[in-house]
Amino acid sequence: MCGIVGLFIKDKSLEPRLGAMLSDMLGTMCDRGPDSAGFAVYGAPKAGEAKITVQSATPAADFAGLDGALAEAVGAKVSISVKDTHAVLAVPADKVAEARAALTRLRPSVRVMGVGEAIEIYKEVGYPTQVSKRFALAGMTGTHGIGHTRMATESAVTTLGAHPFSTGADECLVHNGSLSNHNNLRRELKHDGMSFETENDTEVAAAYLTWRMNQGLNLGEALEKSLDDLDGFYTFVVGTKNGFGVLRDPIACKPAVLAETDQYVAFGSEYRALVNLPGIENARVWEPEPSTVYFWER
Repeated sequence: MCGIVGLFIKDKSLEPRLGAMLSDMLGTMCDRGPDSAGFAVYGAPKAGEAKITVQSATPAADFAGLDGALAEAVGAKVSISVKDTHAVLAVPADKVAEARAALTRLRPSVRVMGVGEAIEIYKEVGYPTQVSKRFALAGMTGTHGIGHTRMATESAVTTLGAHPFSTGADECLVHNGSLSNHNNLRRELKHDGMSFETENDTEVAAAYLTWRMNQGLNLGEALEKSLDDLDGFYTFVVGTKNGFGVLRDPIACKPAVLAETDQYVAFGSEYRALVNLPGIENARVWEPEPSTVYFWER
């Protein structure tokens, strides 16, 4: 039992309120998963720039001077924005691979949470509302975002075990449910070059979608393929640089609600996550159908 939420902004005037709305939605899901939480926020990309979100158990030591050390290593300007145990490194878009290699060498204890032009990912152990406060989610601006409150049933309560999972540039996934064929699928994906940091089945689902999109599929098409290849019961909410998708398994035993207005599309594990959204009383509200891909893209 976990709680998942998502919000895709259609009206630019609401973008400054994305974090506040997502924070409220996530807060209502605390009793579905009190041991850890995480969220991804997508903002407007800056031309020629990419972001690397990193996490450290010893941030004071690991983040001190990290921007300067990376700048020297890659031969280009690097800036850093620290939030609690996480930091966002802004690097030239054509230096991402170099920067990641230098990170491994310079700060081996630092973990990469996500990489992309638009995405920032924050996740930690702790009560979900406190995790949101630690990273000031309510003050964030963005175009879309997803969040997760976790009750660990298939792996340890750790930062790396928390959702979202990101296995490709500007891609992330949160999940409520359990996959039954994730071990076999993990082996197959490793054979095709995918790598994993946890035993969490959700990381396998994220890697599967990345693998499919690396083959040229868009998010909607990758989700369609997953219906044939993933076994178990699940509800996915997925983000990409320009898109936002929802999928439930063929049985659809996990609760899920979607709402859409002219201003936004919102998802919650339960309707109570949506009740404080502006104009919700006039929204089209429905339960997503089993085996049906819902996908919005700019």
